[in-house]
Amino acid sequence: MMRYGQFCPIAKAAEIVAERWTPLVIHELLAGSTRFSDIRRGVPLMSQTLLSTRLKELERVGIVQRHDVVPRGHEWHLTEAGQALAPVIIQLGEWGVRYAQDPLREDELDVTVLVWNIRRRVDPNVFGSARVVVKFEFTDTPAGKRHWWVVNDRGAVDLCPTDPGFPVDIYIATDIRTMIAIWFGKLTLDAAVRADRIEVIGPRRLCDQLRSWLLLSPIALKNGRSDSRQPGIAPELVHN
Repeated sequence: MMRYGQFCPIAKAAEIVAERWTPLVIHELLAGSTRFSDIRRGVPLMSQTLLSTRLKELERVGIVQRHDVVPRGHEWHLTEAGQALAPVIIQLGEWGVRYAQDPLREDELDVTVLVWNIRRRVDPNVFGSARVVVKFEFTDTPAGKRHWWVVNDRGAVDLCPTDPGFPVDIYIATDIRTMIAIWFGKLTLDAAVRADRIEVIGPRRLCDQLRSWLLLSPIALKNGRSDSRQPGIAPELVHN
């Protein structure tokens, strides 16, 4: 852990929070990840060894606690001090969306991180008890990461990098830059459809529900809207 050698509370806080990867690890914990494997899915470029080291450091300074679970393994949970970092992390993210994100380099366009975040931000109750499969195709990504299936089934949501074998109810095709722009509220889904930057195909009823199911990032630009739900999809571009 880096040291500033000062009593300044900003310096002391930065020694803990500003360590490389640490804000992203805390963000994952705030988003609900508790298992080591789930935390790592949110920071896939971080090595397992370094993630383990960071978690132990955060445990030592009282930011996280390790809970043993049966039959084996353990989970990581934020302490009161860790939860108190939520507004700091959120405001850092909001500042990043506005002032530090554009332009994105090609090596920063990580589709795995994007779909993982999308999966945990959908509202599983929108489609009711029926199983609904939403397939994403990212047209500009390598073949092995081009297709993703999100399965919404009776309130549970699974993300599948391979075909789960269920019929596709809604098909969404776009490039990763467009989806990132939508995810962070810089481009509405409606505007992207009208500009032919995204294609949405499916029954009209499900496509109408899609706008309530597919939520944006918690730090997305609101553009004057009261919440982060998408506006409707242009009806003339939805195939019945």
